[in-house]
Amino acid sequence: MSKDSIIQMWEDFQKINHHSSKSYDAWAFGDSKEMADELAELVLAGIKTATAANYSSYQEDDPLPYVGLHNIILDGDGKAVAIVETTSVEIIPFNEVSEEHAYLEGEGDRSLKYWRDVHEDFFKRELKEVNKEFHNNIPVVCERFKLVYK
Repeated sequence: MSKDSIIQMWEDFQKINHHSSKSYDAWAFGDSKEMADELAELVLAGIKTATAANYSSYQEDDPLPYVGLHNIILDGDGKAVAIVETTSVEIIPFNEVSEEHAYLEGEGDRSLKYWRDVHEDFFKRELKEVNKEFHNNIPVVCERFKLVYK
């Protein structure tokens, strides 16, 4: 992770957004350099305005996202490339994620089928690491955001 690029981006953002919150989180999408780069590009292009996470991946020291939260999006090299602001958060079962949410994630053909296929694979990998199994009712944190700085 490039702490210098994160700090620089946040300072640049604060200079033109004096009323924004004082805190932020910084992270990359996915579990590989390639996925982080691809999804960050979708954010920069204005295509990706939502994301989803396995609820059980959040820990006590890693709170859930909330409306108004600023996130610095990192590329696959850990370099800051954008800042997004969370606009809504909803926790729902995997099998109830909507077509609209899948579309807003901007991935693949933007269909619900594509979303379910890739997220099921991703969540299975995540859960396997902690000796848990995937099922269609796992809670999913569906977050929407807007691009506020790049």
